[in-house]
Amino acid sequence: MAPLRIAIVAGEASGDELGASLLRALASRDVPVEARGVGGPVLKAAGLESLFDQSDIAVMGFGPVIRRLPLLMRRIRETADGLVAWQPDLVLTIDAPDFCKRVARRIRAAAPGIPTVHWVCPSVWAWRPGRAPAMKPYIDDILCLLPFEPDALARLGGPRGHFVGHPLIETLAEYRPRDAAETARRNDAGRALALLLPGSRHAELHHLLPVFLETVRESLRQRPGLHWVLPTLKRLEPDVRSRVEAANLPIEVVADEGAKRAAFRQARLALAASGTVTLELALAGIPTVAAYCVAPWEAFIARRLIKVPSVILPNLILEERAVPEFLQEAAVMDRLAPAVLDLLDDSPARKAQIEAFTRLEARMRGDASSPSEKAARLVLDVIAKRRET
Repeated sequence: MAPLRIAIVAGEASGDELGASLLRALASRDVPVEARGVGGPVLKAAGLESLFDQSDIAVMGFGPVIRRLPLLMRRIRETADGLVAWQPDLVLTIDAPDFCKRVARRIRAAAPGIPTVHWVCPSVWAWRPGRAPAMKPYIDDILCLLPFEPDALARLGGPRGHFVGHPLIETLAEYRPRDAAETARRNDAGRALALLLPGSRHAELHHLLPVFLETVRESLRQRPGLHWVLPTLKRLEPDVRSRVEAANLPIEVVADEGAKRAAFRQARLALAASGTVTLELALAGIPTVAAYCVAPWEAFIARRLIKVPSVILPNLILEERAVPEFLQEAAVMDRLAPAVLDLLDDSPARKAQIEAFTRLEARMRGDASSPSEKAARLVLDVIAKRRET
């Protein structure tokens, strides 16, 4: 059998990991594949022939995008033209919507018979719902990370959605206790390890870290045995360390991924910014208090655009307020500290979260297949249907 030709366009590191997981899943099925497109080191190691270096298009922020706009436009044309000439069996675009949707549109215009699948549903269920029907002319199927997204796409008139699951499901063991010592540390309220997760953007640190540090100070006043660990990114580490040192608080700052996962495995509770990390914490079984705060003008706009009952992913998936959330004016030490301390002991609030997280995992897993296996199955089905026509 001739190898399947799969075009993969991944504009950033997270997409690189997803694309590589798909190629590995296809290889485990002994499916011969040729992969060409755009990717980084992980995808290239999995067998992708990249048309150019992924760093050319991995830019964020208005200023950097404007400065690199001529190169970005050229790369969009080169990617689309190169893949159309290659005539793949399927095009898979992954996340990075600003780049990927432009590539997909050009491919559809030039070669309408090539099926296009996009991996990671945009948050059309939360804001700018018009994006869903706008994708339908050039995207055939969307691989969804969250279980409610296929229904949301159907309701909004978007492409077909398929729940494959979040990639976190495939790495859960790295975030949960692996031995008796880590289990004992997580269960020990007297010498508890608490995670402090103020976000991964400078704006989040500016708005959230000061109130988080006040909350840590109050928690240590009441429970001196608490050990706080703040995992952060290497690029943010100098800023975070300087803020922690200025507050004169005994917080352990770690910037290594292995150290972060070790802290997760032992943590008894967490204080976290809203975001994907709240889903990480929930799947790891760590009771959490979530908060978020932006500039007043941003909050004014967000409250008119965002149409969901919660901004916390576990709450949206469970359709209940499992994780307490404190937003804007409510994100103050006087409210955060009591909520954090309530999770330290075996309180009803702590037990309720742990029970909710068990239900959450069941919803996120679906059947026994991994997300990458489900994605591989769908890709093969789409290609098979195309070859039948």
